[in-house]
Amino acid sequence: MVYVALLRGINVGGKNKISMKLLKETFRHLDLESVVTYINSGNVVFVGHQTKAVLEKKLRQEIYQEYNLDIPVLIRSLSDFESLMETLLADWKNDDTMKCDVMFLENGLDEAAFMEKLTIKPGIDTALQATGAIIWSVARKNVTRSSLTKIVGTDLYKKMTVRNVNTTRKLYEIMKSI
Repeated sequence: MVYVALLRGINVGGKNKISMKLLKETFRHLDLESVVTYINSGNVVFVGHQTKAVLEKKLRQEIYQEYNLDIPVLIRSLSDFESLMETLLADWKNDDTMKCDVMFLENGLDEAAFMEKLTIKPGIDTALQATGAIIWSVARKNVTRSSLTKIVGTDLYKKMTVRNVNTTRKLYEIMKSI
């Protein structure tokens, strides 16, 4: 099965540094195949033959052993991404006019309950619920008025990892190519 591992909080602001080359080797040591990393923020596409839960646990343990970092690892399958792409609106992008992010939630979290805890400002923020994720969009001119920035550092924020939609779409393309 084709998966992507989304590592939370690595190589951000000079903290939790892990070389993507070394990270790729870590995945290979666990007998994961066709390992491809994308940018320096902990995105690893691979083929594995275990469940998402088993892979999350093994990868988190291995990263802790090899790098002495306790990094949350979220695993998503190609079918998870296909479902996400059905929800993600084609004109939502991350560019000079729009900021659009995908908040990947820890496995087991209820998306609807998570959505209820978010403050979404009408006319400023737009959020869509997807399986295992929330997709958030705001016009660049309104970013400072958005509620999105207010969740950073909260308990909710600690239960997710965020990727912009451009990265999310690229990961999907990589996954489809394996």
